[in-house]
Amino acid sequence: MLKQVVETAPWPLESEIVDGFVKGKVSIIMPAYNEGERIRKNVAEITRQFGTLSEDYEVIVVDDGSIDGTGKLVETLPDHRIKLVSYHRNQGKGFAVRKGFSLVTGEFTFLVDGDAEIMGKDLLGYMEALRTTDIVIGSKRHPLSAVRTPTMRRFLSLGFNVVERVLTGVRATDTQAGFKGMRSCVLYRVMPLITAKRFAFDVEVLAVASLLGFKTSELPVSIDLNAHVNVKRVSRMMVDILGIAYRLRIRRWYQKNIETMSDTYNPIIRW
Repeated sequence: MLKQVVETAPWPLESEIVDGFVKGKVSIIMPAYNEGERIRKNVAEITRQFGTLSEDYEVIVVDDGSIDGTGKLVETLPDHRIKLVSYHRNQGKGFAVRKGFSLVTGEFTFLVDGDAEIMGKDLLGYMEALRTTDIVIGSKRHPLSAVRTPTMRRFLSLGFNVVERVLTGVRATDTQAGFKGMRSCVLYRVMPLITAKRFAFDVEVLAVASLLGFKTSELPVSIDLNAHVNVKRVSRMMVDILGIAYRLRIRRWYQKNIETMSDTYNPIIRW
């Protein structure tokens, strides 16, 4: 059962930072969908940045049903610290992260989008924050963040944040920036209650973490995002947010299942 897994987790509960280097294993989960040749550059950038932080790290790339050979390209990468999870049908970010987390062996877990367009401005700062808090999330609205993205995307992102705060009570100024760090033992507590398969996954993780009493901090990110808004994706996210609010505020499903940590929710709509 999950409680037994938490108690026997294969990593130390404490680590230290010496001379700017982390003495503890770091796991990075990268969900990727149709990244093509870019995946090589993106993984190389991740390994370069985290390599300056820790000698002991692993990058878990989750090929989320890509049809352009993304997984095969990852298999050709020579670094033994890169692991690949692959399956045939696209399932969504939330599903991919859960699959990737099944391979995590590090004391800390970072979630990084496969396009690598969002990165923490100061990785050591994230690690130092995790010494006193449970979850650190990158926020585009942090005053020290460097954000380059279309105005319409900024506007919709702000509107989405207002809606999710009202519906779920999550206090973060930005839940969707694709860079988050957590103590792995925290994710072991949170994951069994996660139902969102796609992009509302981030909101649900923070909502459940709050219910469990975990502390969250926001730190700056560097973002260079030129993609236009996907209306279909936004619509699905709004439906999923409504579902989270329903389970949280009306059914109180999360609260009832926290003790048993069971994963029994059957959604009305399956994407």
